[in-house]
Order: sequence, then structure tokens, then C-alpha cells
Amino acid sequence: MIEALNRILELELAGVVKYTHYALMVYGYNRIPIVSWLKGNAAEGLTHAQKAGEMVTLLGGHPSLRIGSLLETHQHDIGGILRESLEHERAALEAYYALLALAENHSVLMEEYAREMIVLEELHLDEVDKMLRRPGDLATFQP
Repeated sequence: MIEALNRILELELAGVVKYTHYALMVYGYNRIPIVSWLKGNAAEGLTHAQKAGEMVTLLGGHPSLRIGSLLETHQHDIGGILRESLEHERAALEAYYALLALAENHSVLMEEYAREMIVLEELHLDEVDKMLRRPGDLATFQP
């Protein structure tokens, strides 16, 4: 579980860096609300990283100092940023599901933590998915 939590910690820290970078790269008429949303995601990622680190130490482990992948695609239009965000959030969701699988029947605390974070990640994925859809589209976004 410590290894899975450290992976989550690294992914969440990568999200902080990515969302901060994205916020700096937004230009145009809708800049202010989009930058605000991106900065909020960066702050939320830091909170999630701190929580994962606390769980590592709760289990007697050492929190990782690494940061997850920071691939620069140079796709800075809003659609590109949102598609990268969707990919990042899917990876984080998979990491939380992996933690849940390890925790099941071993630690109620870790199960509940993983479930709570899965709920938050799935809601965030839904938010990004809806932002990527054209007005009136009811089907989920398909990359």
C-alpha cells in the first residue's frame, strides 16, 4: 500500500505542476475563469498529495520526493489543456482504484480514503468531460 500511495503522491504533485503551468499558458477572452479553475485544480492536487503523504507515514513509510511524468506537449489551446487534464485525471483515478484493491479486507481506513478520493476524481473527470463536449452533446467525450 505504501508503494501505491507514493505513486498517488507523485501523480498528484505532477498535477500541481501541470495545472500551474496550464494556468500560465491561457490567453484570450475567457482567461480569467479558466485560469481560476486551473489554479483551483493545482491547489486541490497539493491537498491530495499532502493527504497521500500522510497516509504513507501513517503506515510507517517514507513519502516519495519524486514527481510523476511532466511531458510537455506544447498543446496550449484550451482543448489541448483539457485533453491533457483528462488523461492525467484518468491516471490518478486508476492509481486510487489500485490502492482500493490493495486495501480491501486489510484496512478500512485505506479503503475509505481510496473510495473518497475515487469519488472526487470521478467527479473531476466528469467536469472535464463536460467541458470538452460541444453545447448540446449528451454523450461523453471520446478522444
